Amino acid sequence: MTRPSLRNLVPTSLIVFGTLACTAAGAQSSVAASAATLPASTAYSPSSAYTIASAASAAALPSPALWSSSNPAATADSAANADRGIPDEPPPQTSGDGGGRQTKRILGIIPNFRAVSANTKLPPMSVKDKFATASEDSLDYSAIFLPAAVAGYSMARNATPEFGHGGVGYGRYLWHSAVDQTSENYFVEFIGPALTHQDPRYYTQGSGGFLKRTGYALSRVVVTRSDAGKEVFNSSEIFGAGAAASVSNLYYPSAERTVSNTVDQWGLNVGIDAATFVFKEFWPDINHYLFHDTQ
Repeated sequence: MTRPSLRNLVPTSLIVFGTLACTAAGAQSSVAASAATLPASTAYSPSSAYTIASAASAAALPSPALWSSSNPAATADSAANADRGIPDEPPPQTSGDGGGRQTKRILGIIPNFRAVSANTKLPPMSVKDKFATASEDSLDYSAIFLPAAVAGYSMARNATPEFGHGGVGYGRYLWHSAVDQTSENYFVEFIGPALTHQDPRYYTQGSGGFLKRTGYALSRVVVTRSDAGKEVFNSSEIFGAGAAASVSNLYYPSAERTVSNTVDQWGLNVGIDAATFVFKEFWPDINHYLFHDTQ
């Protein structure tokens, strides 16, 4: 048996309290009326006081037919309500939109471990938690989808001519993109937040117009929360993405190790994260309207 909730206890207590208050008020009125009907010459005596109290009690108490559990009408109504499954109290109402409620995965596949539902307060993450989050995003079975898309995009624009074309060329683009993503995840979600005491999670706004929420999501690449819950400059994202782009020079062809290419990779890292934040912001709405919160 579950313990009754405050939502059920409070209305019930108010009803009981109101009944008692009305009974007391009725008793006082009856006493006053009884006293008024007594002759002015009547002297006070214990017997007269008993008579007044008895009359007041009789007037204040409702008819037994109204409150008795044997009342046929009340019993019939209760039985009918029970048969129809009508609860004593209406269930709480929920909003018609997605409510900003995030899921662990998007479309049941894509990792969404860093997203926090709207109006949710969480305790600070430990260093171990930040490492675990970066590892989940990097080593999850679905972590290959984003590098696969980036590899196809890079190959289509011949971003690194040394990789060539065809299946072999795509394979080179793919493993480089996978290492890029893994490196960026650990710098942005673990190393940076651990050093700067910042929270790498995405806190969903969940309310407001499209432009307002989009602007909020895009701004999260430069604004984040500290472990203390204050909004601060997102140095973990900006410098972490730059550090990952610099490290990529260690495994790309020497001809590609230029300042221009490093800056391009830096911008690509930040741009992907910004687009991801926007998608995370509206995922609860998409999930609600298209999948009815089943994903």
